[in-house]
Amino acid sequence: MSISFKLNPFISPPKTHQSFFISPPKTHQRLSFSRPKKPQNLSLPKLTTFPTIRSVHENSEHLASSSEKPRWENVLSTAASLYPLYITFGGVLACLKPSSFAWFVKTGPTSYSLSLGLIMLAMGITLELKDLISLFWKRPFSILFGCLAQYTIMPAFGAIISRILGLSPSLSVGLILLSCCPGGTASNVVTLIAQGDVPLSIVMTGCTTLGAVFLTPLLTKILAGTYVPVDALKLSLSTLQVVVAPILLGSYVQSAFPSAVKIMTPFAPLFAVLASSLLACSVFSENIIRLKSSVISAPLASDASLLNRVQAILTGELRVVILSVMLLHFFGFFVGYISAAIAGFKERQRRAISIEVGMQNSSLGVVLATSHFASPMVALPAAMSAVIMNVMGSSLGFFWRYVDPSDSNTSSEVKK
Repeated sequence: MSISFKLNPFISPPKTHQSFFISPPKTHQRLSFSRPKKPQNLSLPKLTTFPTIRSVHENSEHLASSSEKPRWENVLSTAASLYPLYITFGGVLACLKPSSFAWFVKTGPTSYSLSLGLIMLAMGITLELKDLISLFWKRPFSILFGCLAQYTIMPAFGAIISRILGLSPSLSVGLILLSCCPGGTASNVVTLIAQGDVPLSIVMTGCTTLGAVFLTPLLTKILAGTYVPVDALKLSLSTLQVVVAPILLGSYVQSAFPSAVKIMTPFAPLFAVLASSLLACSVFSENIIRLKSSVISAPLASDASLLNRVQAILTGELRVVILSVMLLHFFGFFVGYISAAIAGFKERQRRAISIEVGMQNSSLGVVLATSHFASPMVALPAAMSAVIMNVMGSSLGFFWRYVDPSDSNTSSEVKK
């Protein structure tokens, strides 16, 4: 969960350097091809390392002087950007040695809910709601379209994939619940890497997260109610408690105690990504233990090789879960991009919408699954998604990083 809310979204990257490329008079035309080359490397789309993460409420003056920040803050920002590495390492550890997370699993689901609440609180103290609201009124069409795509494309494919693959009722509910969750905050960092529209991505994440109080329970009940009973009211209350309330509390703390928040802000993103990694990998390890005992018929010898152990784990239902989660995110990325293209959005918005639709808040899916459904297998798709989604999303982001948007020299806002 590389934390998007630390990005500075209210500066459009192309515009900050656009003045460097204004054509001079024809008498000096030669200079226009030799002078701009050096400052070109400073533009945000030409990032050659992981993006550093900054808070939303930092203004342009602060951003311009970011190089003067203490070195330890830059180290924390860079460390928070490595979420895909943390979650991948944790997933491998959960496969090979599930007992590593036993201390956290034993206190679940209370520990799961508490950790997600703290993650959302960290998001809240770094968000300026007035800035998000202001941006929403400036660009309502693109934001509403992105939110609509989030809550139609993913739930539809969640239901379709579960039926086509013939998933068990518990896994079907888990996949549908995951597909009905709001956009994940990791999408904002991936959007930055991909040279997408970062402000659009962040506002979409905020809007879909607030809308999850009503839409996640409602869509889950409609699509998954045929498999198991779904209490939409309890799901709604849980979402309100562990997501919306901490965000609003954090936003209030930010305005009421700015000095304290200024001290905590540099640590918030790293804490959030580590807590998210621990949450997802703990639930994954819990299900790995159950799969080993119920799916693998022949016990492994104590001296079995690492390859044999991995092959034994990736059998039966786990293999189907991995396939279903990969298909869900693939169609989210692909259909999200195609729908944005059909709607007439420019390349930066297409990338932002594609990434936002394809990347879910898997931590919320884990918490709701462990708190409201008897079968622990319901949480498995969301736990697997935390690993698979970040690998797929980061790969897509780095691919787009080297493909310049076709409209890079024009305004990145959709004028509708």
